[in-house]
Amino acid sequence: MIRKKLCMLGSFAVGKTSLVQRFVSSSFPRKYQTTIGVMIDKKTVEIGDQEVYLMLWDIYGQDEFRRVQTSYLADASGYFLVVDGTRKDTLDTALALRKRVDEEIGEVPFVLVLNKTDLKNEWEIKSQAIDELSKNGWAVVETSAKTGEGVENAFLSLTAKILQV
Repeated sequence: MIRKKLCMLGSFAVGKTSLVQRFVSSSFPRKYQTTIGVMIDKKTVEIGDQEVYLMLWDIYGQDEFRRVQTSYLADASGYFLVVDGTRKDTLDTALALRKRVDEEIGEVPFVLVLNKTDLKNEWEIKSQAIDELSKNGWAVVETSAKTGEGVENAFLSLTAKILQV
């Protein structure tokens, strides 16, 4: 069996933990919980004819006071940049995180996750900004941890990208 480590990166309260819980246990937490340090979950998926054991590292949210410890990123096969569509500043944080990850561990596959499609009428992030990132080769997936929309697709897309399927 293939083993891959995936990291969840992004600002605080963008839905990293909720996305992992939705993917792993098909549930959505009703109460917000701040991640302290890192939480690790696991799930086995099938991509084509390959079984892949995913270790999901849910890393605490970055803000101006806390920086992601690069030791958490060691040996990552890929990562998610999670953005809250209702908060434009979370996209700026994701862009800065991508640069930092590239500097610290080199280029590894990633997917930009635009979370909270259930609140799409409140989104501050414009489609033009996303289109521009897509044109530059970024894989972008829209999700809602609350409804489950796009969540499995996001995890399977990154896993396939890592395996180059």
